Amino acid sequence: MPKILLVDDAAFMRMRCKKLLVEKGYEVIEAENGAEGVEQFKAHSPDLVLMDITMPVMDGITALKEIKALDKGAVVAMVSAMGQQAMVIEAIKAGAKDFILKPFEPDKVIATVKKLVG
Repeated sequence: MPKILLVDDAAFMRMRCKKLLVEKGYEVIEAENGAEGVEQFKAHSPDLVLMDITMPVMDGITALKEIKALDKGAVVAMVSAMGQQAMVIEAIKAGAKDFILKPFEPDKVIATVKKLVG
């Protein structure tokens, strides 16, 4: 069962996304900011990271760069609201494999996860 690290400062977004992923058979680990996300990545070596861009303590792009420095093969998809195209482009350049638009549609989340980790 693929392990997914969900990094988002909004508890309701993590809760919604976790419920969806667990129902589909994925194991889910949570973090509420980029710094915690990097620590959880080190501790659990997830198959996929779903990372919000705008968060306190450490933003998603900085966390993405740190995760990629730890593991060049890490699979990270950014989760972003409309209007953050410049940040999404920066994230793709930093090694993100995909991005999911907020507010997310469950089918699109599952399609992205399946595409990236099966």
